Amino acid sequence: MDEAHMLNTCEGYVDWRNRPAVRGRHGGILAASFVLVVEVLENLAFLANASNLVLYLSKFMHFSPSSSANVVTNFMGTAFLLALLGGFLADAFFTTYYIYLISASIESLGLLVLTVQARVNSLKPPPCLSASTSISCEQVDGRKALMLFAGLYLVALGVGGIKGSLPPHGAEQFDESTPQGRKQRSAFFNYYVFCLSCGALIAVTIVVWVEDNKGWQWGFGVSTATILLSIPIFLIGSPVYRTKVPIGSPVTTIFKVLAAAVYNTYKFRDSSNSSIGMDTSRTSYTTETSEGEDRNTKRKEPSQTPTESLEFVNRAVKNKTVNPMLECTAEQVEEVKIVLRILPIFMSTIMLNCCLAQLSTFSVQQASTMNTNLGSLKVPPASLPVFPVIFIMILAPIYNHIIIPFARKVTRSEMGITHLQRIGTGLVLSVVAMAVAALVEMKRKRVAANSGLVNSTKPLPITFLWIALQYLFLGSADLFTLAGMMEFFFTEAPKSMRSLATSLSWASLAMGYYLSSVLVSLINTITSKYRDTPWLFGSNLNKYHLERFYWLMCILSGLNLSHYLFWASRYKYKSMRKSLSQPNN
Repeated sequence: MDEAHMLNTCEGYVDWRNRPAVRGRHGGILAASFVLVVEVLENLAFLANASNLVLYLSKFMHFSPSSSANVVTNFMGTAFLLALLGGFLADAFFTTYYIYLISASIESLGLLVLTVQARVNSLKPPPCLSASTSISCEQVDGRKALMLFAGLYLVALGVGGIKGSLPPHGAEQFDESTPQGRKQRSAFFNYYVFCLSCGALIAVTIVVWVEDNKGWQWGFGVSTATILLSIPIFLIGSPVYRTKVPIGSPVTTIFKVLAAAVYNTYKFRDSSNSSIGMDTSRTSYTTETSEGEDRNTKRKEPSQTPTESLEFVNRAVKNKTVNPMLECTAEQVEEVKIVLRILPIFMSTIMLNCCLAQLSTFSVQQASTMNTNLGSLKVPPASLPVFPVIFIMILAPIYNHIIIPFARKVTRSEMGITHLQRIGTGLVLSVVAMAVAALVEMKRKRVAANSGLVNSTKPLPITFLWIALQYLFLGSADLFTLAGMMEFFFTEAPKSMRSLATSLSWASLAMGYYLSSVLVSLINTITSKYRDTPWLFGSNLNKYHLERFYWLMCILSGLNLSHYLFWASRYKYKSMRKSLSQPNN
């Protein structure tokens, strides 16, 4: 009985009591379902404030419009970048299970601080007496500002930890050694993006309405209650979860291998036998590692086919180094090679997120100049994000239940559509979205000129639904790329650094936010040298050259797509490298 139990355990995984996880009892769809429900609540709590925060900062904390926008951009960018910290800690020291619980507690503490400040008038700057007064509004400062930023960045720290731990925690519930497990894991990432959108839909409609009409203390309070509710729901799933055992810092391994490669390069560069020693050394190390490997990585290690393209890294195991701190195994070298192979793919996704960040800013301003009536209903321009959110919620189930099964039949492959094909599809759609955005802006400005309303604040006689077109393309791009990135990074990364690798998806989003701000500033700086006014400057959007900016973004996205295709066409999946190495075993 004990022997049968041992054979049925999942090596490298434990339950919440730190006992070996058992197949059939731990993991699976039920365990992942708790993660999906929690994600709805978590994203609701985060986006309910982030989507409307610029209004709170300008109206109640009396920041200028540009300062408010910068605070929000920095807050969101930091939150997504901190996902790397959450992923690193989950891989190296804790588990995804405990990182989520710690991070949710930190986020709830930050939201509680913001709720108290919004509720107590003495913790906010005094309100402006009148719009016509000559006395300017007093911007929040001192201890009140400290309380505001402490609350915001506690939320950012908590969100980062959650984003870095929750997706890999859900993906870990599936057995990757079986085709069914891999298909279920792929479906999980699709529905993870679906649940992100569910939370976002509730956030930008119901909770934003509460903030605008009932008060920000109620909005922050709803977010606080939501993230607190997610903790017991997450804990209910504890008996069925399985979590990967942390096996040390993946970052340390990366730096050690690269340092050893550099060290050995300079140490042996004058040796006439260096190339011969490297080849024989590589073979012996690979054999030794294959025999001494443990758990599931044993079958994957012998893959040596792509090593010629990253010959430099092999020097980390070329001859025995004098410094024992730099001694590496072939397994560690192969893990670093995998990381180096996926980095160009990661870099290629930043431009897409730059498009998303820019459109979410300028598109709202475009819509505010247009007719926002739908029959008798007047739609606020800030509700435009509802369009891509709803579209993702419709497309995700269609993709999972119709497109993927059809693709599997046509291609006769397990994936149907590969991870890189999904990411590439998203990048193509982002190019189309920017072209559509440029054409729509040209049409909007033509209507303004023909109607004699270029210098008027009256709504233009053109429906804001034209703006929804670019959102639909970007919503599709986001679904394909984000879900594809998460699954690609999780699947291809070494087992020891999967949480950190999955967090690259959020880091790409953060870098997209930062890049968008840099691009706008750079374009205004350059164009101001050749024109009286820059392309994107002033209070009148009708005098902007936004269409030129969109065309530039379209060109940059096209160049980025070419860069992506260059690397994607040369990438060999882990499973392919393993199969190519099989005859040599």
